[in-house]
Amino acid sequence: MVTINGKDIHKLVVACDAGMGSSVMLAGTLRKQLGKSHVTVEHTAVRSIPADADMVVCHEGLAARVRSAAPGKPVVPFQIFLGDPAITRVVEAIQQGTDLDV
Repeated sequence: MVTINGKDIHKLVVACDAGMGSSVMLAGTLRKQLGKSHVTVEHTAVRSIPADADMVVCHEGLAARVRSAAPGKPVVPFQIFLGDPAITRVVEAIQQGTDLDV
């Protein structure tokens, strides 16, 4: 397990398999929720995760692929695209500047 402080997350990437659909909606929702923070939210395919990403969120079915594509990056898998507790914890850690265990 890795611990990262919300203050240290500057680029949050929502990784997906194909590049369209629910993950795009999640990225938009995160941009709105984090609009007043210091965080940039990007949406990208698993194969295109940028090297400067501080954290990657993805559907739990993609987590192993994301970890292979972005070794050393904190990965937060989630089960549902909207309202998932894992995503809520990420948003709260960023907004409050608290630690997040991933």
